[in-house]
Amino acid sequence: MGEPAGADAEDVFGAGRWDAVLVDVMRDTGASVGLVYLRVPGEDMLRLALVSGVSREIAAPWVRIPADAPIPVVDAMRDRALVWLGGQEEIARRYPRLGIVLPYDFLLAAAPIADDTAVWGGIVLLWPVWHPPHLDDRERAALDRCGRRAARLLRRAAGREPASYPSEPRVVHPARPPEVDPVLARTALHFAERLPVGCCALDLDGRLTFLNTAAAELLQAGAAALLGRRPWEVLLWLDDPVFEDCYRAAVVTRLPMSFTVMRRPATWLLFELYPDATGISVHVTRVAGPSATGGGEGAGREPGTGAAAPPDTSGAPAPPSRQAEPVGAGAVYHLMHMAATLAEAAGVHDVVELVADQIVPAFGPRGLVLMSADEGRLRIIGHRGYSQEFVDRYDGTPLTAEVADAQVLATGVPVFFTSPEDLYRAHPHAPRYEDRSAWAFLPLIASGRPVGSLILSYERPRSFPAAERALLTSLAGLIAQALARARLYDAKHSLARSLQTSLLPHGLVPFPGVEVAARYLPAGHGMDVGGDFYDLIRAAPGTVIAVIGDVQGHDPNAAALMGQVRTAVHAHATAGASPGDVLARTNKLLNDLEPDRFTSCLIAELDLVRHRLRLATAGHPPPLLRGPDGRTRLLETPPGLLLGIAPDVEYATTEVPWEPGSVLALYTDGLVETPGVDIGTATAELSGRLARSRPGDLDALADGLIRHVKNPDHRTDDVALLLVRRES
Repeated sequence: MGEPAGADAEDVFGAGRWDAVLVDVMRDTGASVGLVYLRVPGEDMLRLALVSGVSREIAAPWVRIPADAPIPVVDAMRDRALVWLGGQEEIARRYPRLGIVLPYDFLLAAAPIADDTAVWGGIVLLWPVWHPPHLDDRERAALDRCGRRAARLLRRAAGREPASYPSEPRVVHPARPPEVDPVLARTALHFAERLPVGCCALDLDGRLTFLNTAAAELLQAGAAALLGRRPWEVLLWLDDPVFEDCYRAAVVTRLPMSFTVMRRPATWLLFELYPDATGISVHVTRVAGPSATGGGEGAGREPGTGAAAPPDTSGAPAPPSRQAEPVGAGAVYHLMHMAATLAEAAGVHDVVELVADQIVPAFGPRGLVLMSADEGRLRIIGHRGYSQEFVDRYDGTPLTAEVADAQVLATGVPVFFTSPEDLYRAHPHAPRYEDRSAWAFLPLIASGRPVGSLILSYERPRSFPAAERALLTSLAGLIAQALARARLYDAKHSLARSLQTSLLPHGLVPFPGVEVAARYLPAGHGMDVGGDFYDLIRAAPGTVIAVIGDVQGHDPNAAALMGQVRTAVHAHATAGASPGDVLARTNKLLNDLEPDRFTSCLIAELDLVRHRLRLATAGHPPPLLRGPDGRTRLLETPPGLLLGIAPDVEYATTEVPWEPGSVLALYTDGLVETPGVDIGTATAELSGRLARSRPGDLDALADGLIRHVKNPDHRTDDVALLLVRRES
């Protein structure tokens, strides 16, 4: 389906045209659940824009996804390819974080929203297990059409200023059947009222939309108390997570579910849930005791047990309803997801962003402030739902201040205020927000040491029952441990980078007659420190020596050995030795030091007077030479042994002409080595890019060659590049 040329940003993200993208692909593929993600400019995150078939609460852990998260839609966007998961076992194996939060059986496809020039986002679809184990050609074609159609809309939106991306995911409701005849509706209502079993209806958000008289009698609560509410939030005896978990499973899998629970004093009820695209029909019947039909029914699932606690023989009925919201299965799954997510976070910045992005949608607060204890003060390191003015005003609060966020850190005991009156009675000078009515002040303690504090604020008064207080306290403990690990990581990272920076040239000193540019990229994982190095040395009048090398490993030991190699090469090169002799003498020194790793190295002597290059290599990738006419060739030299293998090794020196206007490219293997790609093919591609380049701006050329390193987020080796051009 094409889009009119006049579509603008408002039309794209407003209800209608944008929603139709998801509605149409779900109809054409028969998917039961759909989600659309956008890559928003300026953010290193994916944002959930549309959701259909499940509630916002179920989708909450994935409202914002880091661009490098191990999630199917991220992989589909990175690889520009369909990701297909054929069931619960495959999901748990390939994406354990997803399997933790949605431990149900379903099939999943993720596909990119992309055109020829950009990847704009991704789409995720879910099917019940009765779907065939693979997508057919028609379904694949529908997904492809959806991706291209959405990409066209997003490109048009991006071309108009400002492009207003949605800040909250919008729930797209599936097409509902036409309104029924009023006579038929009354007949159906009378039919439901005559049934001896309880009949209820839940929407996809889990809220009751209908119950008959039999259901009200069995639940011992009237329609006024239940309609529009989630049953497990109202009925004391239904607050066991089994009800909410069955509801979630029914919505996600579209499979019938059932469980047995006891309504005190000694009445056992069997709940049977029958889902479809618009909601869930629930049958409630009285049974003699715990049923063996709990869990899921149909589609090959084995029956389990949903029995609750043993009967209470006291004979005292519990009150039928309450105002406080209990902690259900959803909150438990969110906590598990948060634990898995924080376990993968590296630095403090990663932890802060994950906490801020996950807690607000998953746990329900209106606002969040994350503070770190630093030199006797609380520094605000992350926030949601507060203005920058608030942050600037309260950032740097002394740990000795008589305010709740500092006091909980001193005592190590969380504090909960259920209403504004409670807060202002204890802290008269606390900031006032008209739209905040309850607060949780949580200390962040790791290994007995204060790390910071977390403040959650809620829009309405909240009683914070014991289960919720325990869950929030557990959440604070997870965050504290993650922050402590992240601080240690950042400290080690900073130390390693300082070591690396001190050992590499602080700047390449310009030499008359040559122009130089250099780039260094650390490996995508680890401590961002390694053994790749480069240097440019003035040897004699009219002679410059370019050096590049690679010490085995990516750790501080590799960096330390790199410093020794670079110092030795520099000393021998300035003494006037030939490139081969420089390598031989450096190799002898390394063997005397008995290093536990080897080093590759290439030395190029650039003679501006005799118009020549003299080269020697110790197992290093050969350099590229681009002539003034654009022709580029590989400068093959006799391959010498890596430095540090044997003490008495000779290295041959090769001489080639060096014309004015030529560009010499020296690089480490990280620039051309990619898993699954032949190194000869990769080197030829690099040579082709150099040949097609315009070497007038050497810095731009260096950036262009580095930019083509494949999969930089998953790079496992350092990259060093040194370009030298002889001026005409």
